[in-house]
Amino acid sequence: MSEEQVQGRAEEVALPEQPTHPEAELKTSDFYHIKNLPERFNHPDWFEGYNAKSQHPFYATSASVCGSQPPSVHTMPTQFHGRSQKFSAALGMFGMYRNHSLNTAMDRSKV
Repeated sequence: MSEEQVQGRAEEVALPEQPTHPEAELKTSDFYHIKNLPERFNHPDWFEGYNAKSQHPFYATSASVCGSQPPSVHTMPTQFHGRSQKFSAALGMFGMYRNHSLNTAMDRSKV
């Protein structure tokens, strides 16, 4: 394949417009259709704390290498299915279970 053919194919691929301002942040919704997505997942630039401390190469795993990279719009989820907080809300209203049964054990002397 000649260089002209490669350039012609690269021009055919439609990429989303990149922001002209260098500090403009990219959103997940700019690239993908999102459904019921909280704002924190729509803005991957909001996540911080990656590459906090270096790890000894002997103990480095592929998971730690992948986890050390900040998220991009392509690695963020496009859907969100939250869970109901009914159980936690009931615990907050009434408190944790407390056992009120009869204590038959002998008390130890603290002396």
